Amino acid sequence: MKSPVLFLGLLSSVLVSLPANAARLQSWNFNPNNNQLSITTDSEVKPRAFLISNPNRIVIDFPKTSLNRSTINRSFGAAVKEIRIGQFDAQTTRIVVELAPGYTANPEKLLIKGNLSTRWVVDLSVIEKDVEQISSSPISGSEDKIFLPIENNLNFAGVVPLNHEISQLESQIKSLMRRYSSLTPGMFFLDMETGEYLDINGEKAFPAASTIKFPVLVALFQEIEAGRVKTNETLVMRRDLMTGGSGNMQYQKPGTKFNLLETATRMMTISDNTATNMIIDRLGGKNRLNERFRSWGLQNTVIRNLLGDFKGTNTTSAKDLVRLAALISNDKLINRNSYAQVMDIMRRCKNRSLLPVGLGKGAAIAHKTGTLGRVLGDAGIIQTPSGKRYLAGILVGRPFRDARAKSFINQVSRLVYGYLEQPRSVSQK
Repeated sequence: MKSPVLFLGLLSSVLVSLPANAARLQSWNFNPNNNQLSITTDSEVKPRAFLISNPNRIVIDFPKTSLNRSTINRSFGAAVKEIRIGQFDAQTTRIVVELAPGYTANPEKLLIKGNLSTRWVVDLSVIEKDVEQISSSPISGSEDKIFLPIENNLNFAGVVPLNHEISQLESQIKSLMRRYSSLTPGMFFLDMETGEYLDINGEKAFPAASTIKFPVLVALFQEIEAGRVKTNETLVMRRDLMTGGSGNMQYQKPGTKFNLLETATRMMTISDNTATNMIIDRLGGKNRLNERFRSWGLQNTVIRNLLGDFKGTNTTSAKDLVRLAALISNDKLINRNSYAQVMDIMRRCKNRSLLPVGLGKGAAIAHKTGTLGRVLGDAGIIQTPSGKRYLAGILVGRPFRDARAKSFINQVSRLVYGYLEQPRSVSQK
């Protein structure tokens, strides 16, 4: 069963009765494979959650949050019968998870975990089949609400302790955004040392363009570590994998043989689309990769078509790309040896026209860019001359081939670098 993802923040209708500063329910995702429900809002919200019976259901309320559309109902079967999302009242968006008949949940085990106060994960694997009587369930036989704890886990991707959002940078960049009003940016930057971060539309999904090659590379090295793929393998370029756009492998004859590691390197350094398709094919295709991306917690990263995806159907978000960088930097997806190889490849990215332009002399960046007519992006890991490391992800929607997107990314990069690299006392951090 495919897990549905609904992006709600792009809808234009607004409920006039909601306060002007209301948050929006941006997206939700239920993965029936691991029974995990993920919810994202576009700004800080403090949800409330409780259990109620007849039928057994989990209710999550998001105060001062708009849905911007009519009620959503999705049926699933198995332990979760249905998920309903609607505007409970003028101030509240409500999510109801109705359990299937004969299933129950122990409120002592059920927990809603928050991340950045804009993303919550509900682990529904604690739902159990009541093999005796439904009345034995802790939540049945009573109309009373049993309130559930909301745990704010301020560890980004579970690995980087967060400090606070950088208000100075946010105000500077929002001022810049007003000057570039034709652009639609999403960005997330994270200081690995202090935990300071900048999040402006970080969860917003964009066409991924060639930034999708970053998670593909990490998946490849996972398979190499597992011994299912060998770096000295030979890949044969098939006609159905050959494509236009960036890269020069497309000009070779079908049947030409390439070393696997050489192919992966071309995918990243010169952004070769044909090389990317060969790696995706070797890893079992887009569906297997999408399952892996979801298991990493990448909510918006999906491969829908092979490269070149000129219509922009493949998607990702700035926060997903930074989440991936945080995970590999902390040995969560690949080991140190694989990480060193990934960094070596990504440092050789030929396109230096985006994030690198804003960096000071002596800074190093391992990154992957993405370019389509209507989107421009860059994401990676940056080390400054002073030894500071920070993670960067930025995607910018633009009028077709509008060069101002490049200038905008350059200026954002310069502002972030200037702030993070400036000398600061401990009390200022």
